[in-house]
Amino acid sequence: MDICTASQQVIQTVSATKPGSDVGYIHSVDSCGTVDGPGVRFIVFTSGCPLRCVYCHNPDALCKTNGLQRSVDDLLDEIGTYAEFIKRANGGITVSGGEPLSQHRFVEALFRGAKKRYGLHTALDTSGHGNLGAVKSLLDVTDLVLLDIKSWNPNTYQQVTGQKVDSCLQFARLLQERKQPTWIRYVLVPGVTDAPDNLRGLAEFLRGMNCVERIELLSFHKMGEYKWEELGIDYTLKDVLPPTREQILSAAKILHESGRKVVSGLS
Repeated sequence: MDICTASQQVIQTVSATKPGSDVGYIHSVDSCGTVDGPGVRFIVFTSGCPLRCVYCHNPDALCKTNGLQRSVDDLLDEIGTYAEFIKRANGGITVSGGEPLSQHRFVEALFRGAKKRYGLHTALDTSGHGNLGAVKSLLDVTDLVLLDIKSWNPNTYQQVTGQKVDSCLQFARLLQERKQPTWIRYVLVPGVTDAPDNLRGLAEFLRGMNCVERIELLSFHKMGEYKWEELGIDYTLKDVLPPTREQILSAAKILHESGRKVVSGLS
């Protein structure tokens, strides 16, 4: 069974929109996030993603129409409840997913509103899969991009995501061209994305990206495995364990060859 078909049998779409307003499909929100950008963040998780990552911890967010429909004004009103605290905590708003670029017009309107109303810092957590020509105006109101590069090796990338790596790398080059402040995120999955040649290829690529401020080396975890089970979809990484301290340190050492700061759970 396709994962979207499975999740549609579990999740009910609910409308909470205002007539005539910009509307997006939202999986969930977190009013006090601390790992998706600097400071304390209000995080909006959108629904809908073109990737099918084998380690996805929100498989229920892969299909856009499974999300809750919410207007920009509705979300901005909720964000306003926390805006002063967030600013004092040197934070902002982060839009994650799913894949935010699938709803780039909505995200752009949300970012513009968050800046105009509250003066909040904006961060976009994305895999880089989208229409590059259409997302430039979104990047104009984005202060920081968190770019998830799932693998440098094209075969591994397709194995992990079901998509080709080309769009992600084109997006990365666009960020460099624009000098867009960027954090790179890389999930270390033992036996899948941790091959030294894969990591060295990524390090070499990032060496030429001066816009990259840091690399976040994220450890594979199994916290979303139960969601796959609830959806009746086979979780192919059920026998894979999180990386050891030694594996994390080894990967971080290679990524340091990029000349960029590497941050991990051990940092």
